[in-house]
Amino acid sequence: MTHFSDTGPILITCPLEIPRYLKGELEGLGFAAAEPLDAGVEVRGTLDDCMRLNLWVRTGHRVLFELKRFRAFDGDELYREIKELPWEEYIPRDGYFRVDAAIRDTTVNDSRFAGLRVKDAVADRFSEKFGSRPDSGPETSGVCLFLYWRENRATIYLDTTGDPLPRRGYRKRPHKAPMQETLAAACILASGWPELARRGGHFIAPMCGAGTLAIEAALMAMNGAPGLLRDDFAFKKIIGFDPARWDDLVGEAEDAEIPEIKGRIIATDHDPAAIEAARDNARLAGVGDFIEFAVCDFTQTEVPAGPGVVMLNPEYGMRLGDIEMLRAVYRGIGDFFKQQCGGKAGFIFTGNSELAKSVGLRTKRRRIFWNAKIECRLLEYELYEGTRKGD
Repeated sequence: MTHFSDTGPILITCPLEIPRYLKGELEGLGFAAAEPLDAGVEVRGTLDDCMRLNLWVRTGHRVLFELKRFRAFDGDELYREIKELPWEEYIPRDGYFRVDAAIRDTTVNDSRFAGLRVKDAVADRFSEKFGSRPDSGPETSGVCLFLYWRENRATIYLDTTGDPLPRRGYRKRPHKAPMQETLAAACILASGWPELARRGGHFIAPMCGAGTLAIEAALMAMNGAPGLLRDDFAFKKIIGFDPARWDDLVGEAEDAEIPEIKGRIIATDHDPAAIEAARDNARLAGVGDFIEFAVCDFTQTEVPAGPGVVMLNPEYGMRLGDIEMLRAVYRGIGDFFKQQCGGKAGFIFTGNSELAKSVGLRTKRRRIFWNAKIECRLLEYELYEGTRKGD
């Protein structure tokens, strides 16, 4: 028996403030009834759809296929409800499984204990039916389960992703405090870059660090599926997985790639080690030929004529000395925008609103994002050619 054609709710998780961009992605993939939540978007589909979502989603973290919603007032009731599910139809008897849990306002105050109750329920069902049970542990090398339990309402999912989607597989050299891939993708989507890329616009990433912004921009411009960069997904371990169907999806994604892009993607950094890491990461991502790298101060970055996006992710500053030094950097970004980036859309991603005031330009739009636990802003500046009265 295979459950890959069964239809049910699918939850694609993501950080706060990103669901609006994830919803747009899902609608572009044909999921018209995408429902945004606080930290995710829910659609309906099959496990077969989950494979396609894992292949194409840029701003999500995990693709969770719902198996059951139920009420559970304590750990024993949780155990009984989980044990009723036909786990032998999803997990091979000689296989391996992992359980993650997120709980809130329950009678159990430890997510590890909740996860253990799920693991015991699955293992005991196998033991009673077959006299043996699959191995379990912390690795993502087998079938992955996820429990969400709030108050007395619980949902158990198949986590079809395993290692989170931000781990594309290309960032072998992260350099200093790199921006997470899904956050970078959300910022780029917010900038309107995909549409601009189709019209021959440019993407310029001064202060590029490990190159994440430029790489994600290049992947979008070439219509590259980010999941092609990964070696493994948890759905491959579920009973009924069809390798031939996966090969078809991979082949379709490869055929959809655009061999040449119309505009230029330029990434610079003053640190040679950063550019070396960024070049290696771009090569691993398959976009090395699309990005022009250079070692220079951000003020010396080439800004080609024509429409485009200029996006910087400067340091936020954690100590007073850093703050004072960075004020000059942010002022310099404002001067760079005014003097060299006319006709472009300028963006600064920062977690320090006080430093942002030093830019000295009026923002067109401010979008909230979270970088781990830091509330950040993607600040947009409309950069006019020449001068504009009132600015």
